[in-house]
Amino acid sequence: AMPCLTEFIYIWSQNLPDIQKSNKSQLLVQNMETYALTRKQRVQAALFPETLEEGATILSTQTDPSQMTNVQRLAEPSQMLKMAIIHLINYQDDAELATRAVPELTKLLNDEDQTVVCKAAQIVNQLTRKEAARRALMQSPQMVAAVVRAMQNTSDMETAKATASILHNLSHQREGLLSIFKSGGIPALVRMLSSPMESVLFYAITTLHNLLLHQEGAKMAVRLADGLQRMVPLLKKSNPKFLAITTDCLQLLSYGNQESKLIILANGGPEALVHIMRNNNYEKLLWTTSRVLKVLSVCPSNKPAIVEAGGMQALGMHLSGSSQRLQQNCMWTLRNLSDAATKQEGMDGLLQILVGLLSSDDVNMLTCATGILSNLTCNNAHNKSLVTQNNGVEALIHAILRAGEKADVTEPAVCALRHLTSRHQQAEVAQNAVRRHYGIPAIVKLLNQPYYWPVIKAVVGLIRNLALCPENQAPLRDAGAPPRLTNLLLKAHQDAQKHGSSNQQTYQVRDGVRMEEIVEGCTGALHILARDPVNRAEIANLQTIPLFVQLLYSPVDNVKRVAAGALCELALDKPSAEIIDSEGASAPLMELLHSNNEGIATYAAAVLFRISEDKNSDYKKRVSVELTHSLFKHDPAAWEMVSLLLLSLHIHYVLSYKSTLWLLFNSYAFESIHYFTKFKSHALLVPQMHILNINITIVYH
Repeated sequence: AMPCLTEFIYIWSQNLPDIQKSNKSQLLVQNMETYALTRKQRVQAALFPETLEEGATILSTQTDPSQMTNVQRLAEPSQMLKMAIIHLINYQDDAELATRAVPELTKLLNDEDQTVVCKAAQIVNQLTRKEAARRALMQSPQMVAAVVRAMQNTSDMETAKATASILHNLSHQREGLLSIFKSGGIPALVRMLSSPMESVLFYAITTLHNLLLHQEGAKMAVRLADGLQRMVPLLKKSNPKFLAITTDCLQLLSYGNQESKLIILANGGPEALVHIMRNNNYEKLLWTTSRVLKVLSVCPSNKPAIVEAGGMQALGMHLSGSSQRLQQNCMWTLRNLSDAATKQEGMDGLLQILVGLLSSDDVNMLTCATGILSNLTCNNAHNKSLVTQNNGVEALIHAILRAGEKADVTEPAVCALRHLTSRHQQAEVAQNAVRRHYGIPAIVKLLNQPYYWPVIKAVVGLIRNLALCPENQAPLRDAGAPPRLTNLLLKAHQDAQKHGSSNQQTYQVRDGVRMEEIVEGCTGALHILARDPVNRAEIANLQTIPLFVQLLYSPVDNVKRVAAGALCELALDKPSAEIIDSEGASAPLMELLHSNNEGIATYAAAVLFRISEDKNSDYKKRVSVELTHSLFKHDPAAWEMVSLLLLSLHIHYVLSYKSTLWLLFNSYAFESIHYFTKFKSHALLVPQMHILNINITIVYH
């Protein structure tokens, strides 16, 4: 056990010389007596300093300034306890005072004299600044109702300010919110949004904001009171904090409510919100505004209005800032808007930023960046070229490799690559870039099971585009594209046979993708791959010809067109041409010559030409007569013109399409064909005729 103070003094004194022992002992004893006599004063000074006489001095026992004495340690919690008791007494006093004053103040608020009402409102406002009084007041429905009536009926600015402040103070507790709501305070607060006084506007909007956040039924009440019509014009104010609250109110009111979105649109909301995004740097305001735009960006009516107001560019300004929550909101909003901005100009800076963001490790950012790029490069040659020139192909391939099985990233990334590899000046550059950056194996690998059909559809279209580049044919073959496409085609076609009727194929919808789109895409990709002789032989060996012949009977024109095109390529090899003939393709091909679809008719004629090449003259003549009768019977003028040509050029085989073009086959020299067209647009058929291995002459008239 620790020795007591007396024992400690004794032990210490034994170690001193005799003279010192006597003097030190006497001094210590005197000090101890002094400390004992002043103990009460020291405790009193620490716990109740206000009770000491003025000028009184207290002996301190603190020997080390860095260490507190025991009394000092006890003083702090004791003072806290004392203050709590004082506050409790005062709280009770405030509550009792307010409770006694409520009946009289309620009567004064209902007085006809507006001066009396103003004074009463100011007194109530003072009371609501103290918690106890505020709780007492909010428990009186008559008092809250009187405040609301005074607000509604007054034209005095001071009364309006005091009553708005009262409701603002009450709105900090749930009981107060309920009292305001039940007393009809929302219409009165909405009316205050038209006040010319800034303080009244602030009290009104913050109180409404609290109601919208925490009071059930408040949103509908605000809408019914035309709150949106009053709030949208407030977006022209310049106070950033006020605007932040206002925009948050708009977000709360418009989320999940189409009517509210249309009201915001009708009152010029999109333009005002875009203006805020373009001209402010207060992060909270930018964040709340971006939230409103995000909600509006899914509305078909608001979307084009935001884009036209420059919303894409304004949102793009905040993609490089330090606020992650603002950046993510802007990205999601841009993604929602991007399908309506495909024709928008001035997007170069945004596209460059998006390509840079493809290196992000944040899945949400990657999802948005790929989605926006996919939409902005759709049917926009300028955007396609710009992204290609800024290394977009490489960035998209790396995004696909990092995404793994995340379809939300993979699908838009593949779609963007599909857009970049087609129909613009840099398309061939993009096609080669995919190969150079080792993208072909990764892309073909996406055709593996399990199938997520939106990704499959995008990949099939991309493979078709890549196959347009001759240098990509061998890498696609090495990656296993032909057999995988064939397996997909068989699966989709079997689905049609399983669910279709005996007379007509009907395709199922999987993950939002119609199986007819998969059939068309796979057949079209195989068609382009078959341009390479090695690929053509491999595709024929995969037993695809019988399936292509079956597809000629499809009710879907696009499926017929790609099937006829694939057969057209395969028919270049004599063994394949013989298989096509043996599968009974002549009958459906003759029928397809009547098609209104230009491509179908052209491909059908080309296949018939190839499979009739080794037939006897009687067969050729029968085919020629059939072509002549079927294709010119509706156009006597065209027939008359062709008849003159037949007489002068000894032409035997004739092919026509709606009197706008004629393919004239010389019966004595099949290597010479005259191709007449009335419209230059039909010149696009010329590349399709390369499969005939014959010279083509184009005559315009």
